[in-house]
Amino acid sequence: MLVAARHRGPGPAKYMLPGTVGYKAHDCTRKMSPAYSLGMRHSSLRFASVSSPGPQYVVKQGMTRNGPSGSPAFTLHGRINTTSSFQTPAPGAYSPEKVPPMREKRPAAYSFGSRTNYRSTNSTPAPNAYTLPSLLGSRIALKSSSAAYSLSARNKISTSNEQTPGPGAYRVSDTQVFKRKYPAYSMSGRNFMPQDTVVLPGPGQYTPEKVYMTKKTAPRFSFGIKHSEFISPLITNADMS
Repeated sequence: MLVAARHRGPGPAKYMLPGTVGYKAHDCTRKMSPAYSLGMRHSSLRFASVSSPGPQYVVKQGMTRNGPSGSPAFTLHGRINTTSSFQTPAPGAYSPEKVPPMREKRPAAYSFGSRTNYRSTNSTPAPNAYTLPSLLGSRIALKSSSAAYSLSARNKISTSNEQTPGPGAYRVSDTQVFKRKYPAYSMSGRNFMPQDTVVLPGPGQYTPEKVYMTKKTAPRFSFGIKHSEFISPLITNADMS
């Protein structure tokens, strides 16, 4: 028989704890010391070729860090096109005497404008092109209509061919369902005497005087099995405090 408690589990050497040396997989709960690494020696061919321009820039004469230094220089360009003269009216071109005095009543003045352009062809239908719904009958939901009647075909006379159930087709409910029910009796079969052949003990076979349940008795002991070593001890909260 396999007992699960016999498997004690792996030993301390079974667990792989994180190391404290190096940078990779270092224990996060420990302080990490400075780490150094050794690289390869730089080759002399690395600086053999020129990788940046040297002092080969051409600086103009008189150029300072604030700009060129010297007297101002001028250049000649083409002539600018002259604009046409603006025909500004002279003071005598105005007629202020024709202006009526301000804040005084003046007669109505009308002016003739140019003829208005013809409108393009309007495709809007005329008023007589609309067909309003008729008020006869119940056709408009927003208008009250009078009572309307319709004529239908003549109904057929009832014949015997109709599959209508008769009075006898309905099941009458039992009156005991909704009325008071009278007592009902039933007759069972005849009872026979038991024919058991099992030998049962009689009243004299019992010895009640040997029973000591109601009396004091001496202590008695029995031999049991050895306690298992896998049973955990009972530890309460009082033991932990």
